[in-house]
Amino acid sequence: MRVVVQRSKQAKVTVAGEITGEITSGLVLLVGVTHEDTKDDAAYLADKIVNLRIFEDASEKMNHSLLDVGGQILSISQFTLYGDCRKGRRPNFMEAARPDHAEELYKAFNQLLREKGVHVETGVFGAMMEVSLVNDGPVTLIVESK
Repeated sequence: MRVVVQRSKQAKVTVAGEITGEITSGLVLLVGVTHEDTKDDAAYLADKIVNLRIFEDASEKMNHSLLDVGGQILSISQFTLYGDCRKGRRPNFMEAARPDHAEELYKAFNQLLREKGVHVETGVFGAMMEVSLVNDGPVTLIVESK
């Protein structure tokens, strides 16, 4: 699994003109799944992400985690994270998991985040979505399970 983690002051996702998820401060996660990923990958990433020390303390050093600051998560499924652009001009998505496998792991990942006490909002799996956010910092990281 591959997750782009963006620290955000506010964010929302809209599908067909309707807001399906919205948060105040916390993290926006773009979540990609590949064929070999398992629930162990989802568990590893959920634990890693909620405990990443990427929020500032009083000394403006990144010493606090999402759990420490009581932040929220907006989780967005993103199969294009496994787009391979090395050849030609059109991305190849052969490494992205099939939708049934990807959706199962995406939902498991979100549930694992909730079980850690985090409020999680989501987009709609497989839908065309509009995501807007105010990136805080900006702080953007890529976290992978492999």
